[in-house]
Amino acid sequence: MTHVPEFSTLRVEVDGPIGRMTLTQGDKLNPLGTVPLREIAEAAQWFNSTDAHIVIVTGEGRGFSSGFDLREFAGTDSATSASSRDQADLGRLMAEAMDRMSALTIAAIKGPCVGGGVVLAGVCDLRIAADDTVFSIPEVDLGIPLAWGGIPRLVREIGPALTRELVLTCRPFTPEEALRIGFLNRVVPTGTVLDAALDMAGRIAANGPLAIQGIIRCFRESREMGYSEAFQKELEIGLPIFASADAREGIRAQKEKRKPNFPGTYA
Repeated sequence: MTHVPEFSTLRVEVDGPIGRMTLTQGDKLNPLGTVPLREIAEAAQWFNSTDAHIVIVTGEGRGFSSGFDLREFAGTDSATSASSRDQADLGRLMAEAMDRMSALTIAAIKGPCVGGGVVLAGVCDLRIAADDTVFSIPEVDLGIPLAWGGIPRLVREIGPALTRELVLTCRPFTPEEALRIGFLNRVVPTGTVLDAALDMAGRIAANGPLAIQGIIRCFRESREMGYSEAFQKELEIGLPIFASADAREGIRAQKEKRKPNFPGTYA
C-alpha cells in the first residue's frame, strides 16, 4: 500500500478500488484558500499512485465548500493574502490536477456549495447532491470574476445561456434545478449523500478497471474535439482494451454466467 500522506485541510484514504478525499475544515464550511488548493492538487497526484479506480470528493460538516477564502483575497490586509495571479494559478492548477487523475471522481455535495466550490464539484466526473444543497456563484456580486476555468467548465456542462445567467445574476439555485439543467446526476435525501456516492462507486468499481479508465480518458480528452477527431481518440484508447485480459475475462464470465474477476491488465 502506498504511504498515505497527511494534510492540514483535507484527508485522503483508499479502501480497495475506492478512494476518498474529504475537506476537513467543516467548522469554516471548507474554504478553498491557498493551502487547500495546493493540498487538493497534491492529493490528486497521490491518488494516481494508488489502486483507486474511483475517488469520492466531499466535505466535513454541514457544507461542501464555501469557495475561495476571502480572508486571503488580494488587496486585503491579511498576512496570508496572495496576488491575484497566484490565486488564479492555484485554482487552475487544482482543477487541472483533478482533471489529470486516472481515477473517476464523484462529488458528494451537501449544504453550501459556493463559487470555487462549484468549480471543484464541476471538475468531478459525476455529481450527487443532498436535497439541502444550495448552489451559488457570487463572484460578480463581489466585484470579481469567476476564475479557475469555471466558466468554460460550466459552459461545457450546462451550456452558455445558463452559465451567463447564473454567473451574472449570482442567484442561488437548488439541487433540483441543478439536476434539471444537467449539472447533477442525482439528488438524494439529506444525510444520505455519502452513502449514495459509495453505492454508485461500488457499482462502477465492479466493472472492468481498464474499461472504466479508458472511458474516462475518452470523455476528458475528446470533449473539446470535433466528432471525427473524437472518434479517432476513442479508437486509440479503446482498441488495446478490446484485446486486453480484462475483455477476455468479461466475455468468458458472461458466457459462463458468473461474475467476472477482472485482472486489470492488458496482457
